[in-house]
Amino acid sequence: METSRAKIKSRQELKGILEQLKADGKKIVFTNGCFDLLHPGHVHYLEKAKAQGDVLVVALNTDPSVRKIKGQDRPVLGEEDRCEIISALGCVDFVTTFEEETPQTIIEELIPQVLIKGGDWPINQIVGRKIVESNGGRVISVDFEREISTSDIIDRIRRSGK
Repeated sequence: METSRAKIKSRQELKGILEQLKADGKKIVFTNGCFDLLHPGHVHYLEKAKAQGDVLVVALNTDPSVRKIKGQDRPVLGEEDRCEIISALGCVDFVTTFEEETPQTIIEELIPQVLIKGGDWPINQIVGRKIVESNGGRVISVDFEREISTSDIIDRIRRSGK
């Protein structure tokens, strides 16, 4: 039985695997994010992403990248823990990380057929859109089922401790 950790791949490993899967006719779906303190909104989003193709790749921001985006007190969970948690989800096929502030470079390297982001991103502002579309792929902005965020959860925890 394959463990969820086996889904965690380096960018280079993943590039080779995805090239073979594409050659086998599989549709690759890509999404990215911090995914700090996994919550039901994340799970529903990833399930919707997986429904758009055959193989779901999730690229996680590394810890330094999260700090640049979210602030010095984030992430709550380190990248190894976040990778392990995301890889345990049945809808996720592969997990990798990227250290840049945006996923542009990794999208250019992997060239997925479907690029997914949350509904808070207008299509024309989704990083990587041009490279995916220029290679015949689709870019999709997935609506949230309900508003929930890691930042809100952290704020609630902080308030309850006073």
